[in-house]
Amino acid sequence: MQLFESEELLPLPNDDDEARERAPADPHLPPELPTPPPKRGFGPVLKNRRFLVLWSGQIFSQLADKVYLVLMIALIASHFQAENQTISGWVSAIMVAFTIPAVLFGSLAGAFVDRWLKREVLVLSNLLRGALVLSLPLLFGISQQAKPFLNLPVGFWMLLGVTFLVSTLTQFFSPAEQSALPLIVDREHLLPANSLYTTTMMALLIVGFAVGEPLLGLTGDAFHAVGFPRDFGKELVVGGAYAIAGAILLLLNTGEKREMLERERPHVFEDIRDGLRYLGKNRRVRNALIQLTILFSIFAALAVLAVRLAEMLPGMKAEQFGFLLAVAGLGMGCGAFVLGHWGQQFSHTLLSRWGAFGVAGSLAMLSLSTHSLGLTLVAIAFLGVFAAFVGVPMQTTIQAETPEEMRGKVFGLQNNAVNIALSLPLALAGAAETFFGLSWVLLGLAAIALAGGLLTWYISRTGAAKSRSTSSGSI
Repeated sequence: MQLFESEELLPLPNDDDEARERAPADPHLPPELPTPPPKRGFGPVLKNRRFLVLWSGQIFSQLADKVYLVLMIALIASHFQAENQTISGWVSAIMVAFTIPAVLFGSLAGAFVDRWLKREVLVLSNLLRGALVLSLPLLFGISQQAKPFLNLPVGFWMLLGVTFLVSTLTQFFSPAEQSALPLIVDREHLLPANSLYTTTMMALLIVGFAVGEPLLGLTGDAFHAVGFPRDFGKELVVGGAYAIAGAILLLLNTGEKREMLERERPHVFEDIRDGLRYLGKNRRVRNALIQLTILFSIFAALAVLAVRLAEMLPGMKAEQFGFLLAVAGLGMGCGAFVLGHWGQQFSHTLLSRWGAFGVAGSLAMLSLSTHSLGLTLVAIAFLGVFAAFVGVPMQTTIQAETPEEMRGKVFGLQNNAVNIALSLPLALAGAAETFFGLSWVLLGLAAIALAGGLLTWYISRTGAAKSRSTSSGSI
């Protein structure tokens, strides 16, 4: 019987435990005190110094990630966009340069992360990203006299190159961060730890898009006032945030030993095949990956549909779609906070099932309220809450169930699946809305969420039944 295919993992008693249970109690010894129940909630996690170091590094790294796109738009507007010219083409090229490494290198980066010390990957990926961003003024200065290449300024090609390299380094940072968390947090505290991570990510998503532009503007004006180029102040904000993250993560101790990682390893593509074989055998991790892929697909489609939704709502404009996404992020942060306090009382499978059904119900409600601002905000907020009930437990399941030597491979494959899941809806959602209308597309997304929840529930139930049957047959 394979334990990882059962619905719940139960600790197996060892020989000493069984011997103590069979032995009579010694009357000369004081009675054993009852074992105190394990502490729940955020308290044990916030007392973990190693987690606080990793979490602090995540805050600065995530902030830099969120403001990076805002910086790119500001640089394009000041250096390359002509008067009365739309900025969409320039920004689309940047987004393509940022997406290609995520699709190409996600699995490869995860396989390499298993071979390296996680702290070194975390530190170097942040310091190198910071150095790349801080090098932009020098690159722009070098390219000023160069002739255009393929009808595009050389400076813009350099901007694309820096974006490509920053995104490539991010592919190493993400699996290393996810792999480091189970090394420094006990298994029973992974759910509140992931809840804090999700809450922080959602908060920084809102803060990054809300204050990124004014923050860059104020910093640029301040540096310009003392004689520095205006752009240097903007680049210092993003590059400096990456550098601070790298400096903080120097203090991280994951407990890894270099000699444990320097043993003979197969080829990197064999590592990827190992990860795929592991997902094929471990039903719980595979189910979690399916749920996360569906969730990210829905939110990617929603990011596109939010523009049309904002255009239809009374009192809103299409360019205010970010407010709707911020409400979803706020709901997800609230859901993650609730999970961190009380989610440990329930199985991850049960939480994700509630979440999938709640996401489906929220999308159905949203499809019926496309002309009511109040109902739309309520539906989007609940969508975020239930999305946390899917995302946080499923991410925790992957971390808890995956052996240490397989985490980089599995998280690399997860990044690949998620990035593909993010890319396809971005291309299809707008066309689907044009043909079928917003309400029908939202109902289609609700059906996908419901089907995903039912599918993973069915697989989990049949897997648990198969495990029990195998166990009974072996007795």
